Amino acid sequence: MRFASIGSGSKGNATLVSVADTLLLVDCGFSVRETERRLARLGVSAGDIDAILVTHEHSDHSAGVARLSRRHRIPVYLTHGTLGSGRLEDCFETRCIHSEAAFRVGVIDVQPVAVPHDAREPCQYRFSHAGRSLGVLTDLGSITPHVVRHYRGCDGLVLEFNHDLELLQAGSYPPSLKRRVAGDWGHLNNRQAAALLGEIGHAALRYLVVAHISENNNCRDRAAAALAEVYGELDERVVWADQQGGFGWLEL
Repeated sequence: MRFASIGSGSKGNATLVSVADTLLLVDCGFSVRETERRLARLGVSAGDIDAILVTHEHSDHSAGVARLSRRHRIPVYLTHGTLGSGRLEDCFETRCIHSEAAFRVGVIDVQPVAVPHDAREPCQYRFSHAGRSLGVLTDLGSITPHVVRHYRGCDGLVLEFNHDLELLQAGSYPPSLKRRVAGDWGHLNNRQAAALLGEIGHAALRYLVVAHISENNNCRDRAAAALAEVYGELDERVVWADQQGGFGWLEL
């Protein structure tokens, strides 16, 4: 199993998961042209994608899904609530999933995980094959026992470190948006993400990807300081995702 990202942040997100001949795209928050350009940097063609898995309908995760699906005839997996948002009805093909029911695409087993976020029916995903597993966990505002249970024992983890509370409160966002981002249905701050990592454990992780970092309300130094309190000295297993480049292929 290997995984990569073509971009991670508030302006667009998309993560690739690959095993043998099966290639999945988790979300697509970029235009079709931009997505194809970024995929090419990773040696991938959009025509190689077997399925697009959507976490929720917010535009930084869904903006390019329908058009990419239609252009390349790619089926889209999403919850009933996400489909009901009205933003993803024009896909080539939609396959509704239940957030507690595992399914398989090609050779990859997929476990959706319901998360607290201010969308219609958001979920995140854990992918498994041949004893290896990858967790993708962004866009949630609080830690639940359900989330902790589903993300224990991963070999790889893409984890949101969205904002630093001090930078958020001192920043230029209007009060309503600050409340939304910091609320229980918003995004994880650095200390929440570090605390979650402490609960699920990190000793067995081959890679931890620090993802969905706000360009306005966070910085690498603050995220690293919070992570180090739980993780210890950061090493080569810690990878930093960014908005422009995402991160390159990592193999589990």
